[in-house]
Amino acid sequence: MTTEAESRQLFTELKSGDRIEVEHEVKVGSSKTWTTKTVGTVENTERRRQGLHFRRNRDDKVFADMIILKRDDGELTTVTMDEFTRLKKLS
Repeated sequence: MTTEAESRQLFTELKSGDRIEVEHEVKVGSSKTWTTKTVGTVENTERRRQGLHFRRNRDDKVFADMIILKRDDGELTTVTMDEFTRLKKLS
C-alpha cells in the first residue's frame, strides 16, 4: 500500500499514456466508507481552481489535483486527489 506522500509524488510524475490504479474512499453519510478502485490510462492531469466552498472569501484560492482517466471500456472519468487517494503505476 502506498502512502499519501508517495501517491502525491507519483501524481507529479504521471504523463499521458501511463496506466494506473487509483484506490479511493467514498464517504456515505457520517459513518460509512466504501473503498473502490479505478483502473485506466492517464489522459491528463491538472490542478483546477475550486469554487465549491461555502462562505469563503473571494480571494481564497482553493485548488484540487485531478486525474482524467480513460477506462478499459473507453469511458472517461475524473478522479480528484485527496488524502485518502492511493495511486499505483501499472506496467
